[in-house]
Amino acid sequence: MSAKKLKFNSKTIHGGQQPDKAYGSVMPPIYQTSTYAQSTPGEHQGYAYSRSANPTRTALENSLASIENGNYGLAFASGIAAIDAVIKLLCPGDEVVSTNDLYGGSYRLFKQIFEKFGIKFHFVGMHNAAKIEDCINEKTKLIWVETPTNPMMNLIDIKAVAQLTKKHKLLLAVDNTFATPYLQTPLDLGADIVMHSATKYLGGHSDVVVGALVVKDKDLADKLYFIQNASGAVCGPMDSFLVLRGIKTLHVRMQRHCENGKAIAEYLANNPKIEKVYWPGFEDHPNHEVAKSQMTDFGGMISFVPKGSSYEDAIKIVEKLQVFTLAESLGGVESLAGHPASMTHASIPKEEREKSGVVDALIRLSVGIEDVRDLIADLEQAIE
Repeated sequence: MSAKKLKFNSKTIHGGQQPDKAYGSVMPPIYQTSTYAQSTPGEHQGYAYSRSANPTRTALENSLASIENGNYGLAFASGIAAIDAVIKLLCPGDEVVSTNDLYGGSYRLFKQIFEKFGIKFHFVGMHNAAKIEDCINEKTKLIWVETPTNPMMNLIDIKAVAQLTKKHKLLLAVDNTFATPYLQTPLDLGADIVMHSATKYLGGHSDVVVGALVVKDKDLADKLYFIQNASGAVCGPMDSFLVLRGIKTLHVRMQRHCENGKAIAEYLANNPKIEKVYWPGFEDHPNHEVAKSQMTDFGGMISFVPKGSSYEDAIKIVEKLQVFTLAESLGGVESLAGHPASMTHASIPKEEREKSGVVDALIRLSVGIEDVRDLIADLEQAIE
């Protein structure tokens, strides 16, 4: 059966994969080698040097392309390295329009690294496509979308933004880390590039740092492969193996993340000591209809603010958690809690953070796959 016809749950296991040619190994071996024998200069079995390509990385890249319904996958040393490669498609003087509510590391890369090289970034709320269009001019080359956004859980209508980018002949890149292809496939909605911090849900076990890009267009893929090889920010074979192994259980993990996320969101919303809960599954979420239209479920990422919006109260809560671990990152099997203002979004100036709702009292949860009763009991004792 053609891999392209497989349903998603089968693609995570079989998509883009073949038994290893050497001995028929079902799981791709870890090719822990930097170089490969050549019969004569320039003639080899498809691999010459592992920065350019490695069989284990190739297996991962094929899997990434399959689950995102793309044609070409690229694996990098981190999600930030993958974003770095996308921005390197641009030239000095080019401009990028990005959502104003995005991961702090992305903001730091844009503002503190690439602006020095003459690339200009505009940050705008993307709830309304008209607002995006106001920032587009003849120098604009790329729209950078993150949906759901980190950490405010805003949803951006990918299809509407894609219509805008097609109209103006721009590239559309979507950070799909929070949703994963289990919940949404941006290429099918008109995006040109999908980015993942595969460190998160794709790896799923908090034991690896990897980034990914997936595209459909060959010319675009060739440009990105050139940047990947020329800049060299690739992941190693062991990292590739770990993410590939993680992807094989993505569908079953995401189902539980979503189930637990819903239960936790409802618990927090009904807790009188909680002022505000941000989760796209609520019918009163301002982007709920967008979430319903482009996602198959609402995920396991939740942010909330305790009653009174006190920084001190927020810190007390995260310090008292016992089943939830206070840590950076997200998307692992274990539940994590974070304080965006001092952790993931500390690189964004306070004034800019608060414009998008990232106040000092905000807590972000990555709801894992433990027994949800234990998670609720943990929040109960921490919030009291």
